[in-house]
Amino acid sequence: MSERIHTIKYLHNARKDLRNNITPQELLLWYRLKNKALGYKFRRQHSIGNFIADFYCYEKKLVIELDGSQHLDNVEYDKERTEYFESLNIKVLRFWNNDIDNNLNGVLMKIEEELNR
Repeated sequence: MSERIHTIKYLHNARKDLRNNITPQELLLWYRLKNKALGYKFRRQHSIGNFIADFYCYEKKLVIELDGSQHLDNVEYDKERTEYFESLNIKVLRFWNNDIDNNLNGVLMKIEEELNR
């Protein structure tokens, strides 16, 4: 039997808190991803291993992360997360919050390009 890595129970409350305290940029992107708007189902605040991804498409094994200024202090942690996801053959796309604020259509185009590979 393989080890469970998705939606681990001990992270349930942390995921719930993140979903209830969504940033404006996450909300903007979520409105463009939910209900298979790009042709694929995305999950919001989905845990994979000990990490919680902002958005995850299981079918395409794609994580989308939105980074604000707090991530400038978390470079090593973000690198560790990305390496873990990639070790599971999960592609990670990272965008800054200001990318969402200033170029949402460009962000969506990059996401669609990855989904259509």
